[in-house]
Amino acid sequence: MTVSLAVDGGTPVRETEFPAWPVADAGEEAALLRVLRSGKWGSTHGDEVVQFESEFAAAQQATYATCVANGTLALVAAYQAAGVRPGDEVVVPPYTFIATASAALLMNAIPVFADVDPQTHLLDPAAVEKVITPRTCAVVAVHIGGRPCDLDALTEVCARSGVALVEDAAQAHGASWRGRRVGAIGDLGTFSFQTSKNLSAGEGGIIVTNRADLNDAVYPLVNVGRTRGGAWYQHDHLGYNLRLTEFQAAILRVQLTRLPEQARRREHNARRLADGFGQFPDDLVLAPDDPAVTEHGRHLYLFRLRGATAVERHWFVEALQAEGIPCSPGYPGLHRNNAIRRRVAELSQHDDHDEPAYDCPVTDQLAADTVWLPQQVLLGDESDTADVVTAVEKVLRHR
Repeated sequence: MTVSLAVDGGTPVRETEFPAWPVADAGEEAALLRVLRSGKWGSTHGDEVVQFESEFAAAQQATYATCVANGTLALVAAYQAAGVRPGDEVVVPPYTFIATASAALLMNAIPVFADVDPQTHLLDPAAVEKVITPRTCAVVAVHIGGRPCDLDALTEVCARSGVALVEDAAQAHGASWRGRRVGAIGDLGTFSFQTSKNLSAGEGGIIVTNRADLNDAVYPLVNVGRTRGGAWYQHDHLGYNLRLTEFQAAILRVQLTRLPEQARRREHNARRLADGFGQFPDDLVLAPDDPAVTEHGRHLYLFRLRGATAVERHWFVEALQAEGIPCSPGYPGLHRNNAIRRRVAELSQHDDHDEPAYDCPVTDQLAADTVWLPQQVLLGDESDTADVVTAVEKVLRHR
């Protein structure tokens, strides 16, 4: 006898919550009080931001790091430091958060969409090569869910084409490609510290690089055009106030100490999910392991519902949520976003550009059949992971 789904009035697999996020304790409280009592709340007077920049750079094996107010502004500053100017093209995947593209549009640069790999949801280097033009200034490798892109192939494509490689590592804190932490493998890399991220201060971002010239280009962009070491009112460049506060940096310093243990737990539980979901090969498509991915950020656990339409995937997500499992349908394709399409058309018409190609069939399919499990699902114990597998199996029986 088939057990009724919770969405149809049956008993859910679980009614208890998964671990809360973000995690905080007396460590964050003490850090905030330290800044509060110091009277040095901004990074121009305190040293919390400077200390965190050094600690994060070391954690990501980068030479330089510069904090900013959020991950979107980190992308804007990284693009500009990489040489992107109005009218230039920036190659981005359509399967990503809107900021990857809107950061380019904020500068009146044009996002050009290159399709993604169906097995990994990550930017396809072969697709990138097809859309590079003389107007291309940068390619953005987005490490979706914490899984690094093929940085070998993308580095080669960018070097051959003479364009910058920017890593959007907003979801990839602690991830590694061939033993090197992501972010500074490309010319520049950006991270986010928004509420849901594996390293969080509610908001915040950071730019990392191994190149002194690019680090020097970032500094005035973040610090109202000032020259490093110059006078207070010496504004030799056009820049903006994109700075992080001392309060946020103090929280992040504590959060960073927890990241290694949390990463181990997420990886352990992700492996357990892979083993459990591997029992359903006729229904679920899992990303294959890649030996070049030596550390996975595990911000999300992604899987595909084999052969599903968007309607069926919607039903599956609703049914799984009713069983007590947090999940999401994930991103729609940005190449279908009307706001982006309108703005690109405006810029293209103004600059006499051809409108970028929107032929991204892989993204269209992924946007219809992918299911996300958020990172806090991976922070539970083995019984929590077992509940996820049980709930998925239960819903699949009704497919």
